[in-house]
Amino acid sequence: MSGYTGKILRVNLSRGEISVLPTRRYEQWGGGHGIGSAVFWELAKNKAVSGFDPRNVVTIMTSPLAGTLAPGASARVEIQGIGVQSYPEWFTRSNMGGRFGAMLKAAGWDGIAIEGRSEQPVWIDIRNSDVKIKNAKGLWGLDTWQAQLEIWQQGCPETDPKPAVLVIGPAGERLSRIACLIHDAGHAAGQGGFGGVWGAKNLKAISVIGTGGVSVANPSDLLKARLWSQRGYGRDPNHPESSWYSWHGPMKPQIILWESEQKTRLKACAGCHLGCREITGTGLGNETICVPSVFYRDADKEKHQGRQTQSVYIAANLLQKYGINAYEAFKGLHYIRELNTRGLLGPGMPIDCDLNFKELGETAFAEKFLEMIAYRKGTGDDFAEGFYRAAQRWGRLEQDLKSGLLEYPYWGLPDHGCDPRTQVEWGYGSVLGDRDICEHDFSSLSLYVSKMKQKGLEEPFPAETAVKIFSEKVIPFEGDMQMFDYSTDNIYSESVAKLVAWHRHYNRFWKQSVLYCELRWPDFISSRSADLRGMTPEAEPKFFNAVTGKNIGFSDGITIGRKIWNLDNAIWTLQGRHRDMVHFADYIYTKPFEGNHTFPQYYVIGKKEGKWDYISANGRHLDRAEFEAFKTRYYTLEGWDTSTGWPLRNTLGSLELGYVSDELEKRNISGVQK
Repeated sequence: MSGYTGKILRVNLSRGEISVLPTRRYEQWGGGHGIGSAVFWELAKNKAVSGFDPRNVVTIMTSPLAGTLAPGASARVEIQGIGVQSYPEWFTRSNMGGRFGAMLKAAGWDGIAIEGRSEQPVWIDIRNSDVKIKNAKGLWGLDTWQAQLEIWQQGCPETDPKPAVLVIGPAGERLSRIACLIHDAGHAAGQGGFGGVWGAKNLKAISVIGTGGVSVANPSDLLKARLWSQRGYGRDPNHPESSWYSWHGPMKPQIILWESEQKTRLKACAGCHLGCREITGTGLGNETICVPSVFYRDADKEKHQGRQTQSVYIAANLLQKYGINAYEAFKGLHYIRELNTRGLLGPGMPIDCDLNFKELGETAFAEKFLEMIAYRKGTGDDFAEGFYRAAQRWGRLEQDLKSGLLEYPYWGLPDHGCDPRTQVEWGYGSVLGDRDICEHDFSSLSLYVSKMKQKGLEEPFPAETAVKIFSEKVIPFEGDMQMFDYSTDNIYSESVAKLVAWHRHYNRFWKQSVLYCELRWPDFISSRSADLRGMTPEAEPKFFNAVTGKNIGFSDGITIGRKIWNLDNAIWTLQGRHRDMVHFADYIYTKPFEGNHTFPQYYVIGKKEGKWDYISANGRHLDRAEFEAFKTRYYTLEGWDTSTGWPLRNTLGSLELGYVSDELEKRNISGVQK
């Protein structure tokens, strides 16, 4: 089993038992999400309980590539279980990098499955094959950084590197639905509310240190593949704009993310060849990227000449230390700020809240806002439930979803920067699934072009060039250029249904099971190539096969991804999912898109007067009836019942999931027999 250790750690907190699951039983799923879904299906006897219920099973899975030289794939873990952030609660996922995954493999484990609930706070100490459940009395109450330092001191004070620790903060201990799992300074498993799930299990942390390695089937092939990717497609240090990765949205790994005077250097996840996180001279904002780095930037009162002050860094640090979901905090702050402006939330207002909005932008406001969430102080008790449920408590949910004041388009969750009215495959994939997908595979070009046009600069290449490259790489749907026409006339078409299906299947296997980095893969377009064509679809199987010794093709991975997607849909079906529930919030259908906090104008690829171009998606909203027709096209394409959205027996059988349809039938889920 090259690439695998052969063992999955099974921990039952209720009984204090430690046992082993053989990885070989689940090897067909690849790793990560696939194995996590299969293990959850097997161990979670009741899949419709609350995420806070002790019967909820949480999995943490690596992939065969973890701990190897595979670029952008050697560090990640996939975390799954019934989450508590969405409305309603669904079986869901989160994901993170750092060094936890590589260290877990070095300790001899492919993953961890956690069951039950401890009667007292505990932490799990993994040292190679020696695993102990320890009392966490001295850790409970500490923030995520303090807890890690304490574990380092207790566990291996003399070792270097230190154990990799995954931990919850005060928000998780108080069962916040927007609590994260934090690793090192700033790696977070953000979505799903798994920090609160761990808090309900009385699990403070998992620490792991290992001295082993990963067996690689063909080391020379792996090294050759790494050099091939770096020399042909990687970043040229003399030309920082030399790869598609540098165009990947508004974040550029070799450009200072923090617009400040402080000294910084880049840090990479274990095994990564690029690096997108920073270590700062002041220690503020260490390892923080993306939303935590901009969470408080818009409010910064003291910024000058485009630079931001320490209040922004301190706010980012507090998100990590308390273990709070950055995007919930970001969107929630915008929401309550608007409520305050309208005289609805604040001291003595209808929603009585003692935040002083005159201090907004100052360090004191950020400190108080996040402390309220972490410790459920005052109105912070509402905030800690997530702002969808907070609006529900305040009696404002229906009206604020209609007006768009509360920008939560699906499943009680905020969109993650790409609005469903613009980047439709992102929105469709999210509402057809369990969470905001946060997958930049196609949106990265839109984000880059939107940014360039905002600055008055030219787009990097003609739109038709991008369409041709995309359409030749989306195997097995290659050749259909209409998949990438985001014009209003085409966004409900069968071609776009194929785009969504490809997107779900690709990500379920190659990115969430093999665990290629979300910000690095797929590599569609690279300016290092004369024809602009990136490594996908050649690279993904190249690294996987070199490590595992298998001989799968890119399309084989897509097929496995479809199988995983169907298993997930079967779980949601058992949890009560029905087609009638799959819809957007009202404002998506009634309010034209008018830009967002980052992009006042958002550009997508589309046909304009019969020619491919970058077209503005501003002023557009979705049509409710047309989206319902799209769902029918999509369900038909997937082989799901068009009246319910449930997977059909024939479809599950063709994917060797007959036992899944048997379970659905046993639970009286009608329609699966067709």
